[in-house]
Amino acid sequence: MSTTSQKHANFVAEPMGEKEVTECAGIGPTYAKRLEEKGYTKAYQLLAQYLLFTKDEEMFQEWLKDEISMKGKHLKDCSTCISEWSRAFM
Repeated sequence: MSTTSQKHANFVAEPMGEKEVTECAGIGPTYAKRLEEKGYTKAYQLLAQYLLFTKDEEMFQEWLKDEISMKGKHLKDCSTCISEWSRAFM
């Protein structure tokens, strides 16, 4: 059984609203800066990308790798966080 971080639990516990990308699990200052350089500052913008990939976690992860060179645990944490939020609220 996998465990999630407190950051993940907080993210999926409430509506998206105006959450910053840094509130999403797996995204710290380095990845947030890379996202900001690409024009992504809000978590709903990440959600929009996830939805463009028709909720396909693999495609979303590939996009994160290609766009901001996200790797490893951060990559999995971020995509899991966004996908779980979408299952809970959509």
